[in-house]
Amino acid sequence: MTDMQQVEILLVEDNPTDAELTLRAFKARNFANQVFVARDGAEALDFFFGDGSHPLRDIGVVPKVVLLDLKLPKVDGLEVLRRLKADERTRTIPVVILTSSREEPDIAAAYRLGANSYIVKPVDFEAFARAVSEVGLYWLLLNEPPR
Repeated sequence: MTDMQQVEILLVEDNPTDAELTLRAFKARNFANQVFVARDGAEALDFFFGDGSHPLRDIGVVPKVVLLDLKLPKVDGLEVLRRLKADERTRTIPVVILTSSREEPDIAAAYRLGANSYIVKPVDFEAFARAVSEVGLYWLLLNEPPR
């Protein structure tokens, strides 16, 4: 089995520093080789709905959880969330919003569109690493997805 077939987390994050911190936190928990990073909302949508050229979709990869930033270039996080939850093929994939926005309209919109969780990124690295690790542990090891 290749690493690609083991993708369990789709991280949708345009900030290279936040993406790196997230990957480092997962590496500390031995999740790092199971993370695929999409750098913007369009790339995330292409992962699921693109023209068929995405190598992960070709082999039927479905992540166990999507960690989705809201403030993304090309297609924003709320639109990615809306598309994922509107499609029968992706509706049941848990989507965790992991963002710096503490704005009430963003939180309300995310839950209205079907987000499974909403986490505001801690500013402190240790707190950020702990939050990401706990998210990974919960969604990969504790959560029981539908078969």
